[in-house]
Amino acid sequence: MDDAYTVQTPATGSGDADGLEQLMALKDGDTFLVADGWGDLKGGADGLFVNDTRILSRLVLTVGQARPSRLSSGVSQDNVYFTCHSTNRPLPPMGGRSAPAGVLHIERRRFVWDRRIFERVRMANHGIQDVLLPVAIDFAADFADIFQVRGTLREKRGTTEAPVHDGRRVTFAYVGLDGVRRTSCLAFSEPPARLSGSRAEFMFSLPKGKRCDLYMECGPDRCDQPDEARYRLNAVQARMAMRTRRRRGASLRGPRSPRFNDWLDQSRADVALLTTDLPTGPYPYAGVPWFSTPFGRDGIITAWQMLWLDPSLAKGVLTYLAMRQATEFSAFQDSAPGKIMHETRGGEMSALGEVPFGLYYGGVDTTCLFVALAGAYARRTGDFATIRALWPNLIAAVGWMTDHGDIKGDGLIGYQRGAETGLSNQGWKDSEDSIFNTDGRFPKGPVALLEVQGYAYAAWRAMADLAATLGDPRQAEWAGQAERVRALVEDRFWMEDEGFYAIALDGDGEQCRSIGSNAGHLLFTGLPSVERAKRVTKRLLGAEFRSGWGVRTLATGQARFNPMSYHNGSVWPHDTAMAAAGMARYGERQAVALLLGEIYAAAAHFHLRLPELFCGFERNPGEPPIAYPVACLPQAWAAGSVFLMLQSALGIGIDAIAGTVEIDDPALPAGIDRLNITNLQVGDGMVDLAFQQIGAHTVVIPQRREGPVSVRTVR
Repeated sequence: MDDAYTVQTPATGSGDADGLEQLMALKDGDTFLVADGWGDLKGGADGLFVNDTRILSRLVLTVGQARPSRLSSGVSQDNVYFTCHSTNRPLPPMGGRSAPAGVLHIERRRFVWDRRIFERVRMANHGIQDVLLPVAIDFAADFADIFQVRGTLREKRGTTEAPVHDGRRVTFAYVGLDGVRRTSCLAFSEPPARLSGSRAEFMFSLPKGKRCDLYMECGPDRCDQPDEARYRLNAVQARMAMRTRRRRGASLRGPRSPRFNDWLDQSRADVALLTTDLPTGPYPYAGVPWFSTPFGRDGIITAWQMLWLDPSLAKGVLTYLAMRQATEFSAFQDSAPGKIMHETRGGEMSALGEVPFGLYYGGVDTTCLFVALAGAYARRTGDFATIRALWPNLIAAVGWMTDHGDIKGDGLIGYQRGAETGLSNQGWKDSEDSIFNTDGRFPKGPVALLEVQGYAYAAWRAMADLAATLGDPRQAEWAGQAERVRALVEDRFWMEDEGFYAIALDGDGEQCRSIGSNAGHLLFTGLPSVERAKRVTKRLLGAEFRSGWGVRTLATGQARFNPMSYHNGSVWPHDTAMAAAGMARYGERQAVALLLGEIYAAAAHFHLRLPELFCGFERNPGEPPIAYPVACLPQAWAAGSVFLMLQSALGIGIDAIAGTVEIDDPALPAGIDRLNITNLQVGDGMVDLAFQQIGAHTVVIPQRREGPVSVRTVR
């Protein structure tokens, strides 16, 4: 072919910087993939993971011995496809004609489904000459445990077998120290011109105006030969499954707010992406890449955020956690009878006990939250069949609260890790430096966190309410316990000189007088008096907490305040949402709308996908929020934050037992003048609601209504 030429591109000058913040995630079940903007895996924090093991650590595509020039890339709004568009670069003549810049379009399009990655590389020639196109794919599988990828060092590893290749596929294998043989297989639709255990080389003949496709698959078992039919069939199944998850429960639309709608759609899609359908029901995994597994606290809070729209998540979370409830003592696992799981992992290091997280219970708040969510779920759905099935687990959970959670016998829930391998701090702010005194010193244990006492109060209230319906004679006892917790918190945590609550009590019962956002969670539970709630709200809305993008985790001026820290001055969307929902309990509807507007503004700068957290620097006109470099993206309770804040701003309370939807003094955020809720299930009934801004007020108009459901407005 006399007028053909070979495409080559230089190996430098890509024009894009690598970084964890650019990683793009796909997930299905216990399989997830993180790759850079080109779709490459390069052995850093990226890779294809199955059950917390990286089964593909390298996958780098080059065209003419170098990386293509990226045009654009991203994940589809429904989180099914990753697509990268790129093109070739010019090359000075080397004995023949060179390809001019931009004549080739190279599209990488992939999805994850059924424990494997499916990818199509489509190459199109838009030039005026035929092309001989050399393409190479470098690959490797290191079978690293997720904790190794995160930076945990291991002195010993198992045995990695030499890759085996046979024409179109390469098989990798590793025998771990746990005796488990883990495998993966990478296969191609076309036979490479050269194939080794780490590289496949192709030479495509690409006439002008034509295109060709290369299909690839990688999974933990032997691959069938990839082709267009397999790619299309599995793509349809992946998209249909995602659509089903996204359409669970009621839907929200703002008819005149397309960008706000896009945020709602993205957030719903992120919750759907992270939700895995387990035998016990749907469970929202915490986040990608580091927390793509069931977490107790994260699952409960995400389910609570979504409860008014989609109660199925709460049922799935409660049922799964009940099955994993501790029945014995273990210092290594931080377990005790009745305690609810904090985290579970499936990798080699967890199986061997090199880390305690195979089934770990070191979360002091999860058990209280479990009970409180059960109460909220019962009121939202009237599903007492599920509550009766869970009743032994709920009794065991409050037994833990009394017998083991009250570690000092003073009526408060406290923690002190059982082993040095466990978490030193066991609330949601679980980094080592997150709980401290005003001079920055860390408190001696056991530590009683402020918000955990609020969760305990909510748990006892939930048990009293459930007992009233189920006819359990302990109703009065549990209601009395809730009031005792309330009195203890008001007496021992309140700082009158600060007009705020202490973040914790140390092992001597002394206040850790740091001023943190934990008090917002206390408002969420409804524990504080009205007068104190108003003082806390005023401070949370002040400049020391509000960055302009949401509520900081720690007030400015406090010891250890750092807007770039993980927990000591950053902004966590779910934390802001919990505080906003707490304010709403005390009638601060406009404050909630204000905070919702700030979080929406932040989301707009993060391509409408809220990260786990971002830096707490003050908002400046015309400047975006500053990203936290290793935040999970997506993160379940960050995605769910908008839905909790909307419920709080709209003043929506749902009581399926009574068959009522109560709307209490609704408010819409600035710029959003209308919002529709459709298919809101209330017991055996269903209703659509239309909210509209009219002058200074937001009004609600019930629309389609089916079955025994009533709508009541309160001012």
